[in-house]
Amino acid sequence: MTPSSSRSSRRAQQGITMVGLLFWSVLIVFAAVLLIKTVPAYVEFESVKTLVNQTAVKGGNTVPEIKANFERMRSNQGTIDSMNSGNLDITKDNDRIVINFAYDKEIPLFGPVSLLLKFRGRSQ
Repeated sequence: MTPSSSRSSRRAQQGITMVGLLFWSVLIVFAAVLLIKTVPAYVEFESVKTLVNQTAVKGGNTVPEIKANFERMRSNQGTIDSMNSGNLDITKDNDRIVINFAYDKEIPLFGPVSLLLKFRGRSQ
């Protein structure tokens, strides 16, 4: 083989190195684990928003009634664990009940590493 032919064959080689393959594999696995662990938290958040909107429409007239109705609806639904009626801030705006809520969800990833998600919302 002549030196010029070995150079041209090296240029023609394409692909990914073993280190590159390992790097991308680790990155994809980490992203998949993150996605698998966070999607249920966002599904729960959507459930909370729906429940808060339902409670604002037909929850009651006083703060204790609204909180009791929220707890009853939450226990019937069974998918909301991160939040309770203590996280509700209930106000009135032009004879309309407005419910604000905020809660944190800590998701353990591995070892001492956790992901903290802060959810906030309000009734429509």
